[in-house]
Amino acid sequence: MPYLEETYDMIVVGAGHAGCEAALAGARLGLETIMFTVSVDSIALMPCNPNIGGSSKGHLVRELDALGGEMGKNIDKTFIQSKMLNESKGPAVHSLRAQADKQEYTRHMRNTLENTDHLTIRQAEVSEILVESGKIAGVKTHSGAVYHGKAVVLATGTYLKARCIYGDVSNPTGPNGLQAANYLTDSLKSYGIEMFRFKTGTPARVDKRSIDFSKMEEQKGDERVVPFSFSTDLKSVQKEQVSCWLTYTNEETHRIIRENLDRSPLFSGAIEGTGPRYCPSIEDKVVKFPDKDRHQVFVEPEGLYTNEMYLGGMSSSLPEDVQYAMYRTVPGLENVKIVRNAYAIEYDCINSLELKNTLEFKKISGLFSGGQFNGSSGYEEAAVQGFMAGVNAAMKIMEREQIVLDRSQAYIGVLIDDLVTKENHEPYRMMTSRAEYRLLLRQDNADLRLGKIGYEIGLVSQDEYEKILDKEKGITEEVERLNHTSIGASPNVQEFLSSHGSTPLKTGATLAELVRRPELDYFMLTEIDKKRPILAEDVQEQVNINIKYEGYIRRQMQQVAQFKKMEGKRLPENFDYSVVKSLRKEAVQKLNQFQPASVGQASRISGVSPADISVLLVYLEQSRQERNLAEKSS
Repeated sequence: MPYLEETYDMIVVGAGHAGCEAALAGARLGLETIMFTVSVDSIALMPCNPNIGGSSKGHLVRELDALGGEMGKNIDKTFIQSKMLNESKGPAVHSLRAQADKQEYTRHMRNTLENTDHLTIRQAEVSEILVESGKIAGVKTHSGAVYHGKAVVLATGTYLKARCIYGDVSNPTGPNGLQAANYLTDSLKSYGIEMFRFKTGTPARVDKRSIDFSKMEEQKGDERVVPFSFSTDLKSVQKEQVSCWLTYTNEETHRIIRENLDRSPLFSGAIEGTGPRYCPSIEDKVVKFPDKDRHQVFVEPEGLYTNEMYLGGMSSSLPEDVQYAMYRTVPGLENVKIVRNAYAIEYDCINSLELKNTLEFKKISGLFSGGQFNGSSGYEEAAVQGFMAGVNAAMKIMEREQIVLDRSQAYIGVLIDDLVTKENHEPYRMMTSRAEYRLLLRQDNADLRLGKIGYEIGLVSQDEYEKILDKEKGITEEVERLNHTSIGASPNVQEFLSSHGSTPLKTGATLAELVRRPELDYFMLTEIDKKRPILAEDVQEQVNINIKYEGYIRRQMQQVAQFKKMEGKRLPENFDYSVVKSLRKEAVQKLNQFQPASVGQASRISGVSPADISVLLVYLEQSRQERNLAEKSS
């Protein structure tokens, strides 16, 4: 008999970025929630890069904030540099990225968790999940204690049977030398859950005092900082920022790497796990891109109160002596001193095809999963999955409808749909190119897209939601005014147009027509638009984008309508597709394996062809007609 037995509504296993968001969602919805971690000191740990956001990842953080998550608020309190990426390109690919003070980020998130009602934090290793009649019943810790729960969210990150490797050194630990979790894998396998072995890596941390920054290019933050959270006061984030630095590898660096590939566990076979294609180690880059004579190295501070610097772009599992040799060939790093060696980390994760699009396991009711444990990479991907898993676990407990965001609603929808419909044999990374409707799914309008859903869930307050409604109203009214305000060819208007390299007017034009001109925008027109109302900056930004890209936006909305039509064609649960005549054998196999929720989702499964989709549509229509006839005859 266990010496300890307790009961909670929701149990969260893991306290990384996924676990934090899952636990906060459950507790804030009023459920008694307990969050387990192998070390309380690892809460919201950033074991790799010291930043939040970046291309497409910034979209995820802002969407998470719009739904009621915490990551955006936390980075706004703890960033030391902020930049809006891709500003020279269109608004669809603008993405926020902020350097974090790692220790402060962890400290602030832990403080938030510790002061959230209904949330208990427990340092213990969960070794078993408890299942009764196909439903989750709770968990058991390595010490033998039993915790009963109505739903469990697994967010174990990179800790399951983890080992850190460089050269011949292999340590059975989690990231940063923290304790690994060695028992839960076997429990999951005993319930028929398929596991993968994945790998990721991290570069060395070096002593700032041993770096010659005069040989590097300084990378400063934006003069005007845009916060991640829509609720953050704009003035509070306008502060002094620290610099990052850019340098490059060279042919000598590459020679040292090539000569020591036989000592790399990545190439010797000592590492079994599959690594991320889009975030390769430096030895991987040198082998796969032999024509490149240099690779970027980003030298980034880990915080204000430490001299540790992160060498972005140079993750490695090469031996310690080779790390020293290769790093010291890089301009500015000739005398560098390593504080922490670079290493690769292997860990167990699930095959994400085990999950429904709600992130609930297909085989075990009430068991949910989020984060790197689902086979993804990155803090941001982890956080949004943890949030969605936590919300849906809460919805299940509360007997409310679960939340599924589709590909036309959010990057979060794209990420989760890709995980549960595609065979991912490597850590999944979010990219803007994966989103078909990215002009609609911009980071600047995440609150307008998702704020209502966050409010309906219960994680966005009445005040915050009313601000969103006011913002929507302000945008609509101003776009309407610009479309219906004509301006004549007066001398001051012609002078304004000429001074901005724009063709003078022959007849009158609306202000909206002028905004659409490539060389002009909404902000410039203040000189000739004398009746302009005073509007918040974010409202003005939306007005400019909505008018300037109106044609493209309308076209994408039409594409979304077609997409929604296919998503609306629901498929039966636990259906045997072998009864559908004319489906190819591969399609039957894949459809039976995936059990897609809709025809749209079925169309995205590898191995299901357009011809198979046509067969499915015919079958659904025939089934509908047969049901109608049966109802009439009865």
